[in-house]
Amino acid sequence: MSSMSTASPSAFVSPLGFDFGTKRLGVATGNRMLGSARGLRTITEQGDARWAAITALIQEWQPDALVIGVPRHPDGAPHEMTARALKFAGQLRGRYRLPVVEVDERYTSVEAQSQGARDLDAASAALILEQFFREHP
Repeated sequence: MSSMSTASPSAFVSPLGFDFGTKRLGVATGNRMLGSARGLRTITEQGDARWAAITALIQEWQPDALVIGVPRHPDGAPHEMTARALKFAGQLRGRYRLPVVEVDERYTSVEAQSQGARDLDAASAALILEQFFREHP
């Protein structure tokens, strides 16, 4: 599917979700039919090694879309990480030619922590996917 796809986000059945961070990148897989998501892993590699790890996950899971959490201040205003996450979303579009959907990720890390997640970043990515499913039924 091209990044120019006109498919509605509601049409995506098996996306990969990302909780973006400059040091860590949480990754999750989800299934719309089940309405659930689960964390896969946290990528700690940087540079080319980070992209190689993302490529390996995309090849393994064959997602039909990529969902990225975009952080914002509690009032919705952007901050430094907002711009970085949006840049990462653009890089995903360019590299993988898959649709990329951005989701507001305020409080996902706090929620994952309150649920006792062992891998906080991957659990946050799963919460981002679950939010995506709720926002695009």
